[in-house]
Amino acid sequence: MNAKKRVLLGQVIKKTAFCLFVAVLIGSIAFTFPTLLTLTVEHDQNQTLSEVFEQFPVTVDPRNKSIVESVHVNAFFEETYSPSQAAIGNVHAVAKSVFEWMALSIAATPWYQNLAAVATVDNRLVAIAPGMRKEQVVKAFGNALMWSDAERKEFLTAKDNPLLEGSFLPGIYPVSTDVSPRAAQTLLHDRFTQKVLSRYGTTTAEIVPLTQALIIASLIEREAGGPEDARFISGIIWNRLFINMNLQIDATLQYAKANKRSTANWWPKVVPADRFIESPYNTYLHRGLPPTPIANPSVASILAALNPRETSCLFYFHDAAQKFHCTETYAEHVALLKKHYGRGK
Repeated sequence: MNAKKRVLLGQVIKKTAFCLFVAVLIGSIAFTFPTLLTLTVEHDQNQTLSEVFEQFPVTVDPRNKSIVESVHVNAFFEETYSPSQAAIGNVHAVAKSVFEWMALSIAATPWYQNLAAVATVDNRLVAIAPGMRKEQVVKAFGNALMWSDAERKEFLTAKDNPLLEGSFLPGIYPVSTDVSPRAAQTLLHDRFTQKVLSRYGTTTAEIVPLTQALIIASLIEREAGGPEDARFISGIIWNRLFINMNLQIDATLQYAKANKRSTANWWPKVVPADRFIESPYNTYLHRGLPPTPIANPSVASILAALNPRETSCLFYFHDAAQKFHCTETYAEHVALLKKHYGRGK
């Protein structure tokens, strides 16, 4: 081998070694992401709601059919680390969301799971997104833990502390690969107890019973285009309840529609004919709240249900850009719809 070839071979070896080093370095860093996220989740579980409010505040008064906003509560919603602000997208929240997405994506890959098995890392990360139905929660746990159909069914049929729609608190759950459906139930119940039940004080419950709050929060979760308009939608829902007006919420039609058939899409598109679906969840046909929550709401939506914005609006919609619009009268509502869509509903 002449000198020129030896030089070229040496360069190739160096470049290959460098590429391997970079690949191993990136892989090692990536491998730590799920573990770091697990530690972050465990740390978050120990955080208090706020130094100002150890219990959920409530500013709606159903008995007197009124909403009285509080300066202190509004300030709490504006805090950087409040549940509401965390969902809006400040710099801290965006960075955290990107990190969570990367960690969850890595944890779901076969290469990570194979390496984790070799390294005796037996954890999986299960993500429950705000607004999921219980069936979607079962799928998330079942797929991550490779449960059988029988195990998935067992997950929803707890003997003690049954997990009802609305009590599967959204978040990330680090779980062992061999966790049983019963153990997973306990994990979810403990998280719900810590984050919701322990903060739902007697005074709050006397004003707005927990079940009622969860139902309204689930409607908000499915209807709101973002945390910015969640409290306004809450105010509109309460306004309709105050005057005994049908809620007429499309998300309840989606829930009723999906209940009537086995489907891979638990949130089907609503068409005008769906307003006549025979179901207790159809809020176009039936006044008042649906019988149960229609989804699993976040803490931010529960807080929005308890602390609506004071508004005179009774109607609302989101335009194509997801901008929120609300009006006091149906005539104004139709006029705005025609302006944005060329027709009224």
